Amino acid sequence: MTKFYQIEKNGLIELAPGVSESLKSNSVYSDDLKPVAIGERTWNYYHIATLWIGMSVCVPTYTLASGLIASGMNWWQAVITIFLGNMIVLMPMVLIAFAGTKYGIAYPIFCRASFGVNGAHLPSLLRAGVACGWFGIQSWIGGEFLFSALTGIIPSLALYPNFKFVTFILFWTINVYIGYKGTESIKWMESYGAPILIGVGFVVIAWAVYAAGSVSTLLSATDRIAAVPGTLKTSFAALFLPSLNGMIAFWATIALNIPDFTRYARSQKDQITGQILGLPTTMAFYAFVGVFGTLGSIIVFNRAIWNPAELIDAFHSPLLSLFGGLVIFLATITTNIAANVVAPANAFANLMPKKITYRAGVIITGIIGILIMPWKLYSDPSGYIFNWLGVYGSFLGPLAGLYISDYYILRKQKLNLYDLYLDKSQYYNYIGGFNPAALITYFISIFPFCLDLLYNTFNGHVVNSSWIIGLLISFMVYPIFSKKDASNFGGFDSVTDRQAL
Repeated sequence: MTKFYQIEKNGLIELAPGVSESLKSNSVYSDDLKPVAIGERTWNYYHIATLWIGMSVCVPTYTLASGLIASGMNWWQAVITIFLGNMIVLMPMVLIAFAGTKYGIAYPIFCRASFGVNGAHLPSLLRAGVACGWFGIQSWIGGEFLFSALTGIIPSLALYPNFKFVTFILFWTINVYIGYKGTESIKWMESYGAPILIGVGFVVIAWAVYAAGSVSTLLSATDRIAAVPGTLKTSFAALFLPSLNGMIAFWATIALNIPDFTRYARSQKDQITGQILGLPTTMAFYAFVGVFGTLGSIIVFNRAIWNPAELIDAFHSPLLSLFGGLVIFLATITTNIAANVVAPANAFANLMPKKITYRAGVIITGIIGILIMPWKLYSDPSGYIFNWLGVYGSFLGPLAGLYISDYYILRKQKLNLYDLYLDKSQYYNYIGGFNPAALITYFISIFPFCLDLLYNTFNGHVVNSSWIIGLLISFMVYPIFSKKDASNFGGFDSVTDRQAL
């Protein structure tokens, strides 16, 4: 007797009717992690694009170009570097997103195909670790902006700096609540928040041009950003590669867990179009907004103000402080929830699918965000944000290359959806639930980076291009350690004729 386990409709695959019920006895299955049914995949290109707009519009994006200019680039070199970096990271992101869209699976489930049912915990928790760190820091930043907005209305609050902890907890609570409500709440928030954030960007540009009198007068102030005391100036040739690597690493984390979102996409066309419209364009646009805002501050206040919150405060307007604080609050929350809540929540749910739900994973993420004491970490961002998290991102590049090699080269874009949720999977159990080929490949791929980071073995060249180098090494090495016979990889397109157990 033959039982069909998965069916295909217009290039999308789902479990056959009734199959989910037969999987519920497996410890690696849960309703939160099960594949999304085709009829429930409702995100179109607009939803995917606004997701990226909401994530991209944040304070770090605003300050990216100004930081590059201060280091020695001119304004157009900075914007082009940012745009190019995001175009590069977009390519593996779209490729990895294909599996999420085709099979409706979350990132930890996608990891099971290459790392094994148990081995999937390594990449998913690596991704979760950096997300929890950023969740705490972004929550503290959001709380600070809320504090600034309130002090604009009630100046006496400035006498009580510890009130920031109250606004931090308030911002934290809002983040956790929206994340707890699930992806539909995130979809709604991003859909309505994105147009507001783009509109505010145009307002900043218009203000800067109006203040300067003309675009040429405004751009002529670029040299005054580079003249800020204490900044180290470097040639464009020396700056380009490390800066490009930094721009790539900026969203390298989401490039891995993008299936967490594209599992809800209606089609491959929707996820591809949405990501192209949403990511590189928004990053370049808001870097441009940051340049204009900073140049406008030079014209109006005779000093370069990179931080948008400080720029708002410089006007000494309670109404503007309230409005600006709320806009930055919105920008921070749309980034924080999508980028830093969904991935760890799914990773924690995957640890013990029968005991930890997605909602419980959101709570765990929030608790870790408090336990890391972000107010201390943010007080010295050079040590944590720009060093440790930057290094952390370099360990994620090899994962992207490994996934692409596994899914496209070995499996020919074919997975056995049913077996991904079995305790004793015929195709994804490997050795005790771990795939040695994936583990060996990963550690080989990060080895050159570790040597260069610790001992300067390659004179910094690997560190400066760590994400791309790690991706290329893993992409080429993984097939060497894997079985060459694709039939052993459990790939099926339309229906699965695996014999019923």
